[in-house]
Amino acid sequence: MDAIEMYISELMEKSTPDRPVWNIEKLLQGKKSGWNYIDGCMIKAILEMYAITKNPKYLEFADGFIDHRVREDGTIDGYDVEEKNIDNVNAGKTLFELYDLTGKEKYRKAIDLVYSQIERMPRTKEGNFWHKNIYPNQVWLDGLYMCQPFYMEYETRFNNKKNCGDIYRQFLNVKTHMKDTETGLYYHAYDSERKMFWCDKVTGLSQNFWLRALGWYSMALLDTMDKADPSDAEELKQMKEEFLDLIDAMLKYQDESGMWYQIVNLGGMDGNYLETSGSAIFSYAILKGVRLGYLPESYAQFGKKAFEGICNKYLDLEKGNMSLGGICLVAGLGGKDRRNGTYDYYMSEPVVKDDAKGVGPFLLAYTEMKRTGWEFYS
Repeated sequence: MDAIEMYISELMEKSTPDRPVWNIEKLLQGKKSGWNYIDGCMIKAILEMYAITKNPKYLEFADGFIDHRVREDGTIDGYDVEEKNIDNVNAGKTLFELYDLTGKEKYRKAIDLVYSQIERMPRTKEGNFWHKNIYPNQVWLDGLYMCQPFYMEYETRFNNKKNCGDIYRQFLNVKTHMKDTETGLYYHAYDSERKMFWCDKVTGLSQNFWLRALGWYSMALLDTMDKADPSDAEELKQMKEEFLDLIDAMLKYQDESGMWYQIVNLGGMDGNYLETSGSAIFSYAILKGVRLGYLPESYAQFGKKAFEGICNKYLDLEKGNMSLGGICLVAGLGGKDRRNGTYDYYMSEPVVKDDAKGVGPFLLAYTEMKRTGWEFYS
């Protein structure tokens, strides 16, 4: 077992479903974990480790973690559909895989429960899901990743593709309203009513290009295409072009270290830093994009460079002190603390170690590195 797998095993050994060590937000709040996108990211990555290594410990851990939450009737401890929080769909992605691997009927029922939230989600006038019920008329890039791959997998597997057109339209709306034509990057959020204090009153857009939001969006495109029916050729062609355009735009800003900055296009500004979670996401997105044929082979070097850059800068593999640093804990807009989306705001959020928003994507990138035949030597 190499050092990275030892690090992941250490995190798993220290975690229980109610107290996972990678959910730093919950640990700081002193609360037990519920059904949330952070744990969903980590369990998805652990299932990917199982897929590539076939080591049963990964499947046993992932199954135990999700089984603890899902009751026999398919209801989920710590999850309320009526909260209408798009983030909460993300953990539902693990249910498809666990249902296939274990055959537990309660996972199939839980898939339907999570899907019922999608059917209830309020929408902007353009037709996109609100990010959360508490953020009316707002689309955040993060939300496309949290929901659309799950939505697409449900449609293709269980719903005869009835709503696939809706999924493609939501991506098209993001391109139309949130993409900056000059840089090719996407703004973090959009208020379709132009009422929020953080938005431009003409465009409805937030001010900055936040790395992790761009990363989530790249994964949204990639993972949704991966779950789509290949017969949707025209729609998938458009998504593939958007994915390639986004990666090309990001490569212009890749630092010589291989990583990217917290605010992508302002690398030289005071306080800006090379951030782990978004860099790991782009490492994964590029490597998987090459593997699936969405990107040219020559792009793999950029994904590898990003992964190795993170290892060099932020991965500490000293025994008993293993950690992954440089992870922005959280960033958003509005809310009780009136986050305004300025450059200073994004610099003000805590930078932490071992949070799943960084470790999960890092692990996903690691599985793609493994698929290339890469070996880690610490």
